[in-house]
Amino acid sequence: MTLLTVKGNTFFFGDQQFRCAIGKGGFSNDKREGDGCSPVGVFTLRECWYRLDRLAPPETKLPLKIIRENDGWCDDSESPEYNTHVRLPYHYSHEKLWRDDHVYDLIVPLGYNDDPIINGRGSAIFMHLAHNDYKPTEGCVALALHDLITILPHLNTQTSIEILPK
Repeated sequence: MTLLTVKGNTFFFGDQQFRCAIGKGGFSNDKREGDGCSPVGVFTLRECWYRLDRLAPPETKLPLKIIRENDGWCDDSESPEYNTHVRLPYHYSHEKLWRDDHVYDLIVPLGYNDDPIINGRGSAIFMHLAHNDYKPTEGCVALALHDLITILPHLNTQTSIEILPK
């Protein structure tokens, strides 16, 4: 099993270290929807989504899914589809996976609050692409495109990521 580790704003993969962005609210052992925190814990990687119009299919052992214009992720704790992929249009609050910026050109959903899903405990926690200035996220872990492409070939559904404050 491959283990990835995030400590503060550093992402560790084997003997390699990469800069990363984390939630604007820091880290939390008690993650809540909308708090802007990255959850502390160990989470399994689920799959890899990518924008085919912007990237070639990435090399990975994770299940690959293409992001389409009608893809979203429900972030409304009142919805029965909370913290799951949804098709747009969607009448509950959601994130659009097809974005004008590039941060969701490549996303890896983390197994956070998905087995079981507890409403209000946080949704759409991904490993995704960082802004050029590594601007903090809404709770995700963000890496440069080159760095994420470098580690993806080594990742599968047995891979875990450990998120630690420091």
